[in-house]
Amino acid sequence: MSLVCAICNEVPEHPCISPVSNHVFERRLIEKYIAENGTDPMNGQPLSEEQLVDIKVTHPIRPKAPSATSIPAILKSLQDEWDAVMLHSFTLRQQLQTTRQELSHALYQHDAACRVIARLNKEVTAAREALATLKPQAGLVTPQAAPASQPAAAGAGGEPMEISEQVGMTPEIIQKLQDKATILTTERKKRGKTVPEELVRAEDLSKWSYKRLNVLHLVDLFPVSKCSLSVVVFDKNEEQIVATLKGHTKKVTSVIFHPSQSMVFSASPDATIRVWSVTGGNCIQVVRAHEASVTGLSLHATGDYLLSSSEDQYWAFSDIQTGRVLTKVTDESAGCALTCAQFHPDGLIFGTGTADSQIKIWDLKERTNVANFPGHSGPVTSIAFSENGYYLATGAQDSSVKLWDLRKLKNFKTISLDNNYEVKSLVFDQSGTYLAVGGSDIRVYICKQWSEVLNFTDHTGLVTGVAFGENAKFLTSAGMDRSLRFYSL
Repeated sequence: MSLVCAICNEVPEHPCISPVSNHVFERRLIEKYIAENGTDPMNGQPLSEEQLVDIKVTHPIRPKAPSATSIPAILKSLQDEWDAVMLHSFTLRQQLQTTRQELSHALYQHDAACRVIARLNKEVTAAREALATLKPQAGLVTPQAAPASQPAAAGAGGEPMEISEQVGMTPEIIQKLQDKATILTTERKKRGKTVPEELVRAEDLSKWSYKRLNVLHLVDLFPVSKCSLSVVVFDKNEEQIVATLKGHTKKVTSVIFHPSQSMVFSASPDATIRVWSVTGGNCIQVVRAHEASVTGLSLHATGDYLLSSSEDQYWAFSDIQTGRVLTKVTDESAGCALTCAQFHPDGLIFGTGTADSQIKIWDLKERTNVANFPGHSGPVTSIAFSENGYYLATGAQDSSVKLWDLRKLKNFKTISLDNNYEVKSLVFDQSGTYLAVGGSDIRVYICKQWSEVLNFTDHTGLVTGVAFGENAKFLTSAGMDRSLRFYSL
């Protein structure tokens, strides 16, 4: 068995062994390598010439050193060159191996980083779709429950009970809200992106005509009126007033009709929220959740709870069955009045507009501000969530309507209206196909294209409320000209 040099892969003339790596080398090659690097070529550990151990082998008798002009001298020169080439080749092979290892490691890291980024992007998208999971922002104050006021029993005159006590968000209430949200989310996913067959087509909107009805400053949903001291309930099918509800000491500014019960909710600058019975024609309860003008109302999808906003900078969440205020919250760092409020279709989050042109998104269960949408240059006057759960429309005193994507938390479309246009009301139809804008006139936009498909200028005063009928078969509006109008085929 012959010995082979680990550097040149040839039988060495003067073999030696390295005690560091236990490899055999040609002595002249290893000495040159040690002189240049000072390490063992196989494992890179320190090595000196003194550490090398010669291996005793039988050698042929070599001739005396040739002269510089002899053929042996030329061969010696070639041998030296060959040794240098071998050393260089060995160094290059080592560098190539090291480079391959580094490249392999870099590719592995790149692949791992791409996987992590993809997973994080997916998690961020999911978190944005469910804003309730975002971490709350600082600077929010939830006031302590106020001492319970002594309720006044209803007397012979039919005066309602006045309640202002805060009883808190119990686990049962939170679970009820979560269960309803789960049902609504499941139903929306089942509907998917299909448009109801009964929905009025965009080309048919141009055929709409209107019918004018004089009914005392009517605003908001078509069965209910506001902006006077009384609330007027109107029956569309019978085309007549069925109830006139009086009790507020200042003009009514917000009105909501309960979708399944014969109840109406109204708010006023007199700092009260009143719950009315339409069949009885009287006020059932007065909720004193605020200390200043109530600027917005929104009914929760369960039909059991009411959201309100106020110039006192607070929003309140109340139980309509008991009339009690469950919680009341403000953003202490903002320090400005709330101008409107609206629930998200799922009911776990909601939005409020402020006098300093901000839109704030709130987590109802945690009672925290989870997102802010700056962008308007005037007080926000109206907000509306699309039924698809992704879009939010906002209007302000800057003659513009902005559309926001709740998944990406950014403004993706701005509809610039005429100069001095006043936006007073925004509403999506139930399918999320159309957006109606009420203010200086009435405009209807088709969603996704966000192009105007309808414009009515029949009101002689500001339009303060618009609403779609089922499957957008009609549109109703009310204005400061004391008229209620229905638009349909």
